[in-house]
Amino acid sequence: MTAEKETAYIAVLTEALQAGYDALQVGKSSLEAVESTIHIMEESPLFNAGKGAVFTHDGRNELDASIMDGGTLAAGAVAGVTTIRSPISAAKAVMEKSEHVVMVGTGAEQFAKEAGLEIVDPTFFWTQDRWNGLQRILQEDSMKTALDHDDKTAKLGVENRDHKFGTVGCVALDRNGNLAAGTSTGGMTNKKYGRVGDSPIIGAGTYANNKTAAISCTGWGEFFIRNVVAYDLSALMEYKGLTIGEAGQAVVDKVDAMGGDGGLIALDAQGNVTMPFNTAGMYRGTVSEEGKITVEIYK
Repeated sequence: MTAEKETAYIAVLTEALQAGYDALQVGKSSLEAVESTIHIMEESPLFNAGKGAVFTHDGRNELDASIMDGGTLAAGAVAGVTTIRSPISAAKAVMEKSEHVVMVGTGAEQFAKEAGLEIVDPTFFWTQDRWNGLQRILQEDSMKTALDHDDKTAKLGVENRDHKFGTVGCVALDRNGNLAAGTSTGGMTNKKYGRVGDSPIIGAGTYANNKTAAISCTGWGEFFIRNVVAYDLSALMEYKGLTIGEAGQAVVDKVDAMGGDGGLIALDAQGNVTMPFNTAGMYRGTVSEEGKITVEIYK
């Protein structure tokens, strides 16, 4: 982290938060605010989503996203797409314009095209920084043998841990009291064979319910899937009466106990926020009802 890079991250996060706030201020829904906010981050090469997506083992950018309406529990997601400029908009289209929840690969791309979303050549997502990151990991892998893995990795049967988090997400509460959550990502650097993480999986990487909270997760996806983290946070609030802060810390602690890394953002129907994580830092920010923007990186 350099001072220049830190300034750049803070600037884009501030722009994203302002976009969501502006949407809410003119009466748009929490879903629209989530989409607007994530659009900004998908268009920035700083984040592992959209334009800044990391590369798979095969040198491709495969994108995942999901979105959920806390009022109706409607949800939509796309996974493994390579030509949709805004995966979060594609996820929203799946929710609103189809009878399905999840679409993947070329089918999702065809649906997005028919829904009028912008389709781009896969080279649109290529960035030098992410390409260099893949080359470094491939070089590291070529110097390893299976016996070099640490115990945690070996037990999981995973060849490499996630070298690049950066999933983007947003949770919002609108003037009608409706919550929404969305998540968008390029996944794991050097991911293999059609791997999909938690981001497009409702209940694992994204969840929203007006009774409890809206949640978006980031981190080592396999652990978030196995712990159904986003839904677990909601369930702890609904069935055990935990506060959003208590529930958020509890689910991150479960991931940590299993050896996983990551964090989440969550917002309840009263406007309470929690953003726990077990890494050195997590790019995160909030905007209050009055429009005050706060951005943080470290603990």
